[in-house]
Amino acid sequence: MGEILKPFVFLDLFDHEGAPFNGPLHPHSGIATLTYVAEGAVNYIDPDDTRGTLQAGGVEWMQAGRGMWHGGGLDKAGRTRGFQLWIALPPALELGPTISICHPPGDVQSDGPAHVLLGSYGSASSAIAAPSPINYLAVRLKAGERWRYEPPTGHTVLWTAIASGVLSAPELRHGDFAAFEPSSKAVEFEALTETEFVLGSAAPHKHNLVLGYYSVHTTPDALREGEAHISSIKERLIQEGRL
Repeated sequence: MGEILKPFVFLDLFDHEGAPFNGPLHPHSGIATLTYVAEGAVNYIDPDDTRGTLQAGGVEWMQAGRGMWHGGGLDKAGRTRGFQLWIALPPALELGPTISICHPPGDVQSDGPAHVLLGSYGSASSAIAAPSPINYLAVRLKAGERWRYEPPTGHTVLWTAIASGVLSAPELRHGDFAAFEPSSKAVEFEALTETEFVLGSAAPHKHNLVLGYYSVHTTPDALREGEAHISSIKERLIQEGRL
Protein backbone atom coordinates (compact mmCIF):
# COMPACT_ATOMS: atom_id res chain seq x y z
CA MET A 1 0.00 0.00 0.00
CA GLY A 2 2.94 2.31 0.63
CA GLU A 3 3.89 2.19 -3.04
CA ILE A 4 0.34 3.23 -3.98
CA LEU A 5 -0.05 5.89 -1.29
CA LYS A 6 3.46 7.32 -0.89
CA PRO A 7 4.46 9.61 0.82
CA PHE A 8 2.29 7.68 3.32
CA VAL A 9 4.14 4.40 3.90
CA PHE A 10 2.81 2.86 7.14
CA LEU A 11 -0.14 3.30 9.51
CA ASP A 12 -0.48 1.60 12.87
CA LEU A 13 -3.81 1.58 14.74
CA PHE A 14 -2.93 0.92 18.38
CA ASP A 15 -5.72 -0.14 20.73
CA HIS A 16 -4.42 -1.35 24.09
CA GLU A 17 -6.33 -2.14 27.26
CA GLY A 18 -4.35 -3.49 30.18
CA ALA A 19 -1.29 -2.92 32.33
CA PRO A 20 1.23 -0.10 31.80
CA PHE A 21 4.42 -0.89 29.88
CA ASN A 22 7.56 0.77 28.56
CA GLY A 23 8.45 0.16 24.93
CA PRO A 24 12.18 -0.14 24.09
CA LEU A 25 14.16 2.53 22.31
CA HIS A 26 14.21 1.88 18.56
CA PRO A 27 15.66 3.68 15.52
CA HIS A 28 14.36 5.41 12.38
CA SER A 29 15.89 7.21 9.43
CA GLY A 30 14.55 8.81 6.26
CA ILE A 31 11.00 9.17 7.57
CA ALA A 32 8.81 11.27 9.83
CA THR A 33 6.38 9.73 12.31
CA LEU A 34 3.23 11.38 13.64
CA THR A 35 1.58 9.82 16.68
CA TYR A 36 -2.01 10.85 17.49
CA VAL A 37 -3.75 9.74 20.68
CA ALA A 38 -7.53 9.37 20.41
CA GLU A 39 -8.15 7.99 23.94
CA GLY A 40 -5.96 7.62 27.01
CA ALA A 41 -2.34 8.77 27.06
CA VAL A 42 1.10 7.56 26.00
CA ASN A 43 4.54 8.43 27.32
CA TYR A 44 7.45 9.20 25.04
CA ILE A 45 11.23 9.48 25.07
CA ASP A 46 12.68 11.75 22.38
CA PRO A 47 16.19 11.62 20.84
CA ASP A 48 17.53 14.01 23.53
CA ASP A 49 16.21 11.70 26.29
CA THR A 50 13.45 14.21 27.10
CA ARG A 51 10.46 12.37 28.56
CA GLY A 52 6.84 13.39 28.62
CA THR A 53 3.23 12.30 28.32
CA LEU A 54 0.97 12.81 25.30
CA GLN A 55 -2.68 13.13 26.29
CA ALA A 56 -5.73 12.30 24.16
CA GLY A 57 -6.07 14.77 21.31
CA GLY A 58 -2.34 15.56 21.23
CA VAL A 59 0.26 14.79 18.56
CA GLU A 60 3.95 13.90 18.56
CA TRP A 61 5.99 14.67 15.43
CA MET A 62 9.35 13.00 14.94
CA GLN A 63 11.30 13.83 11.78
CA ALA A 64 14.07 11.23 11.79
CA GLY A 65 16.20 12.64 8.98
CA ARG A 66 19.64 11.03 8.97
CA GLY A 67 18.75 8.89 11.97
CA MET A 68 17.53 8.88 15.57
CA TRP A 69 16.26 6.61 18.35
CA HIS A 70 13.08 7.11 20.38
CA GLY A 71 10.65 5.13 22.52
CA GLY A 72 7.46 5.21 24.56
CA GLY A 73 4.80 3.25 26.38
CA LEU A 74 1.90 3.62 28.80
CA ASP A 75 2.05 5.17 32.28
CA LYS A 76 -1.35 4.00 33.51
CA ALA A 77 -3.60 0.98 33.14
CA GLY A 78 -6.71 1.41 31.04
CA ARG A 79 -7.60 1.79 27.40
CA THR A 80 -5.37 3.71 25.01
CA ARG A 81 -6.18 4.20 21.32
CA GLY A 82 -4.60 6.10 18.50
CA PHE A 83 -2.60 6.00 15.28
CA GLN A 84 1.04 6.26 14.32
CA LEU A 85 1.66 7.35 10.74
CA TRP A 86 4.97 7.05 8.86
CA ILE A 87 5.71 9.55 6.09
CA ALA A 88 8.54 9.22 3.55
CA LEU A 89 10.80 12.27 3.41
CA PRO A 90 11.96 13.88 0.15
CA PRO A 91 15.69 13.74 -0.77
CA ALA A 92 16.36 17.21 0.67
CA LEU A 93 15.26 16.05 4.15
CA GLU A 94 15.89 12.29 4.31
CA LEU A 95 19.47 12.78 5.58
CA GLY A 96 18.75 16.08 7.35
CA PRO A 97 18.56 16.93 11.06
CA THR A 98 16.20 15.32 13.56
CA ILE A 99 13.14 17.31 14.65
CA SER A 100 11.05 16.37 17.70
CA ILE A 101 7.83 18.27 18.49
CA CYS A 102 5.00 17.46 20.90
CA HIS A 103 1.73 19.42 20.74
CA PRO A 104 -0.82 19.06 23.58
CA PRO A 105 -4.53 18.81 22.69
CA GLY A 106 -5.10 22.54 23.10
CA ASP A 107 -2.57 23.31 20.38
CA VAL A 108 -4.28 21.14 17.76
CA GLN A 109 -6.62 23.35 15.71
CA SER A 110 -10.02 22.23 14.41
CA ASP A 111 -12.45 23.21 11.69
CA GLY A 112 -15.88 21.72 12.36
CA PRO A 113 -15.45 18.01 13.14
CA ALA A 114 -11.91 17.86 11.69
CA HIS A 115 -8.81 18.16 13.89
CA VAL A 116 -5.80 19.18 11.78
CA LEU A 117 -2.85 16.96 12.72
CA LEU A 118 -0.71 18.03 9.75
CA GLY A 119 -1.26 20.54 6.95
CA SER A 120 -4.37 22.73 6.83
CA TYR A 121 -8.12 22.44 6.37
CA GLY A 122 -10.66 25.26 6.27
CA SER A 123 -9.72 27.84 8.90
CA ALA A 124 -7.41 25.50 10.81
CA SER A 125 -3.78 24.58 10.29
CA SER A 126 -0.99 22.68 12.02
CA ALA A 127 2.07 24.43 13.42
CA ILE A 128 4.19 21.49 12.22
CA ALA A 129 6.03 22.19 8.97
CA ALA A 130 4.99 19.34 6.67
CA PRO A 131 7.89 17.90 4.62
CA SER A 132 5.78 18.00 1.44
CA PRO A 133 2.16 18.92 0.50
CA ILE A 134 0.22 16.76 3.01
CA ASN A 135 -3.02 16.96 4.99
CA TYR A 136 -3.67 14.58 7.89
CA LEU A 137 -6.95 14.99 9.77
CA ALA A 138 -8.75 13.28 12.65
CA VAL A 139 -12.54 13.50 12.26
CA ARG A 140 -15.37 12.70 14.67
CA LEU A 141 -18.97 12.49 13.45
CA LYS A 142 -22.21 11.76 15.28
CA ALA A 143 -24.60 9.15 13.90
CA GLY A 144 -26.25 10.51 10.77
CA GLU A 145 -23.82 13.38 10.28
CA ARG A 146 -22.24 14.00 6.88
CA TRP A 147 -18.87 15.60 6.17
CA ARG A 148 -17.35 16.53 2.81
CA TYR A 149 -13.61 16.63 2.17
CA GLU A 150 -12.29 18.47 -0.86
CA PRO A 151 -8.56 17.81 -1.33
CA PRO A 152 -6.29 20.76 -2.14
CA THR A 153 -5.09 21.11 -5.72
CA GLY A 154 -2.50 18.46 -6.49
CA HIS A 155 -3.51 16.13 -3.64
CA THR A 156 -4.31 13.04 -5.72
CA VAL A 157 -3.37 10.55 -2.96
CA LEU A 158 -6.26 9.94 -0.52
CA TRP A 159 -7.03 7.31 2.15
CA THR A 160 -9.00 6.89 5.36
CA ALA A 161 -8.85 4.54 8.37
CA ILE A 162 -11.52 3.92 11.00
CA ALA A 163 -10.76 4.19 14.71
CA SER A 164 -14.29 3.48 15.94
CA GLY A 165 -17.85 3.25 14.65
CA VAL A 166 -19.21 2.67 11.14
CA LEU A 167 -18.67 5.05 8.24
CA SER A 168 -20.28 5.05 4.81
CA ALA A 169 -17.83 6.00 2.05
CA PRO A 170 -18.31 3.02 1.24
CA GLU A 171 -19.18 1.16 4.47
CA LEU A 172 -16.13 0.92 6.73
CA ARG A 173 -15.82 -0.31 10.32
CA HIS A 174 -13.34 -0.20 13.21
CA GLY A 175 -9.90 -1.17 11.93
CA ASP A 176 -10.79 -0.85 8.22
CA PHE A 177 -8.55 1.07 5.84
CA ALA A 178 -9.61 2.40 2.43
CA ALA A 179 -7.45 3.83 -0.35
CA PHE A 180 -9.17 5.93 -3.01
CA GLU A 181 -8.32 5.99 -6.71
CA PRO A 182 -5.95 8.84 -7.70
CA SER A 183 -8.06 11.96 -7.99
CA SER A 184 -8.55 15.47 -6.59
CA LYS A 185 -12.33 15.04 -6.43
CA ALA A 186 -14.21 15.71 -3.20
CA VAL A 187 -15.39 12.76 -1.08
CA GLU A 188 -18.47 12.78 1.14
CA PHE A 189 -18.60 10.70 4.31
CA GLU A 190 -21.66 9.72 6.35
CA ALA A 191 -21.49 8.30 9.87
CA LEU A 192 -23.86 5.34 10.33
CA THR A 193 -22.98 5.36 14.05
CA GLU A 194 -20.88 7.72 16.12
CA THR A 195 -17.59 7.40 14.27
CA GLU A 196 -13.98 8.48 14.55
CA PHE A 197 -11.56 8.22 11.65
CA VAL A 198 -8.36 9.66 10.24
CA LEU A 199 -7.85 10.84 6.67
CA GLY A 200 -4.72 11.59 4.71
CA SER A 201 -4.28 13.38 1.39
CA ALA A 202 -1.10 14.43 -0.38
CA ALA A 203 0.69 15.22 -3.58
CA PRO A 204 2.40 12.01 -4.80
CA HIS A 205 5.93 11.25 -3.55
CA LYS A 206 7.81 10.97 -6.85
CA HIS A 207 10.70 8.93 -5.45
CA ASN A 208 11.51 5.29 -4.85
CA LEU A 209 10.87 3.63 -1.49
CA VAL A 210 14.09 1.88 -0.46
CA LEU A 211 13.27 0.00 2.71
CA GLY A 212 15.26 -0.86 5.79
CA TYR A 213 13.78 -2.41 8.92
CA TYR A 214 12.89 0.92 10.58
CA SER A 215 13.96 3.17 7.71
CA VAL A 216 12.68 4.36 4.33
CA HIS A 217 14.91 6.26 1.89
CA THR A 218 14.88 7.24 -1.76
CA THR A 219 18.14 5.48 -2.80
CA PRO A 220 20.29 2.57 -1.57
CA ASP A 221 23.13 5.00 -0.83
CA ALA A 222 20.88 7.15 1.35
CA LEU A 223 19.66 4.03 3.19
CA ARG A 224 23.23 2.91 3.87
CA GLU A 225 24.13 6.34 5.23
CA GLY A 226 21.05 6.46 7.44
CA GLU A 227 21.57 2.97 8.84
CA ALA A 228 25.26 3.69 9.47
CA HIS A 229 24.30 6.78 11.47
CA ILE A 230 21.71 4.76 13.42
CA SER A 231 24.44 2.24 14.30
CA SER A 232 26.78 4.97 15.54
CA ILE A 233 24.02 6.34 17.78
CA LYS A 234 23.42 2.83 19.12
CA GLU A 235 27.06 2.55 20.21
CA ARG A 236 26.75 5.83 22.11
CA LEU A 237 23.49 4.76 23.77
CA ILE A 238 25.11 1.52 24.91
CA GLN A 239 28.05 3.45 26.37
CA GLU A 240 25.60 5.71 28.22
CA GLY A 241 23.74 2.69 29.59
CA ARG A 242 20.49 3.58 27.78
CA LEU A 243 20.43 0.35 25.73
